[in-house]
Amino acid sequence: MAPSEGESSEALIAPPLTLETEVNTPPPAFYRAETLAQDELTPLVRLPPQIEGPSFIELLLPADPSPDIEAQGADIPSVASTPAEPIVPPPLIALEITLDWYLNPQHAALLVAREKGMFVRRGLNVTLVSPADPNVPTKLLAAGRTDLALGRQPQLHLLASKGLPLIRVATLIGTPMAGLLLRDPMFNGNGELSLEGVHLGYTDLDGRDILLSRLLANVLTLEKGLELVDAREVHYSARDTMRESVVDGVMINHRFLLPRQLVDEGVASRFLSVEEHGIPHHDGLILMANRDRLNGKREAIRALVAAIEEATLWIVNHPEQAWELLAASEPALDDPATHAAWSHVFPRLSLQPAALDHGRYRGFEQYLLDAGVLDTATPLERLAIDLGALTP
Repeated sequence: MAPSEGESSEALIAPPLTLETEVNTPPPAFYRAETLAQDELTPLVRLPPQIEGPSFIELLLPADPSPDIEAQGADIPSVASTPAEPIVPPPLIALEITLDWYLNPQHAALLVAREKGMFVRRGLNVTLVSPADPNVPTKLLAAGRTDLALGRQPQLHLLASKGLPLIRVATLIGTPMAGLLLRDPMFNGNGELSLEGVHLGYTDLDGRDILLSRLLANVLTLEKGLELVDAREVHYSARDTMRESVVDGVMINHRFLLPRQLVDEGVASRFLSVEEHGIPHHDGLILMANRDRLNGKREAIRALVAAIEEATLWIVNHPEQAWELLAASEPALDDPATHAAWSHVFPRLSLQPAALDHGRYRGFEQYLLDAGVLDTATPLERLAIDLGALTP
């Protein structure tokens, strides 16, 4: 609309809006000063009329809302009133491992993996069982009465040749741990070892049929009067029989433990390691499965071996913390002899437990054939397996 006579176009333009206007400020022309007295001015500014049409919020809403939404209306909650259902973890897969001996530092990777939750994180519930006799674990495994068993590579070759369905799935210690422990003095005036009239013991069949027999054949001319004490009379009593002079020597698989224990009890001894007396290098501690039952447990065993590898690396990185963990979890290990053995054992743990040395196993099998210990060869694929290989 054009301005009326006496009004300028500037008089119809409203000033900028503010929250309040001082009383003494002259009123703008918008309020037609000629009709309002000076004392009738109010400090509040009158808002402009509301703009006709939909608000900006209405413009953002869909033009044709869903009938379901309109029907439900205020019944749609804005906040969930009940908590979400908890996620139930899958059940753990149970695996039982029968040890080769009572708990000792050679089992460190298994103990650390158990104590640090490395088995559980992989969905495993692992139970470690000490056998009543060193020869029992492989029998239980062959009969399907345990899932896995610890043993030694020479033992595996011997029992596989006898038809037991055993197969190596991991290596915990990749160096020989066995040897002949002899009481002092066992040497004649010329410094030569003399075994005339002595009694020798062993704790297991591979110690008798392979390690002891081959070691003696390599270093001695057998003299008359040499006697062997049956394993059933020695087994776990190797320490007692040596201390009480029941035997003069014993073939053992824990070279760093028993000699120190005997020294602490005042018994001097000499140790002959098998690898320095003609016996090929071999794995000193292995994990075996039942070959006929392997397929049903393959994935669980693969997860188990991965946990053992993780535990082994942690031990090598933190040997003192690892020892403290072992001593705290198994108080029976916390003694001076076992502590002293720890520094010798942990460097021998296999950093790649799944890896298989094909040449080592083939070579040891051939050695036993050439020595007349075995009559027929067992194929490698029936002796050992690498679960990490693409085509095991």
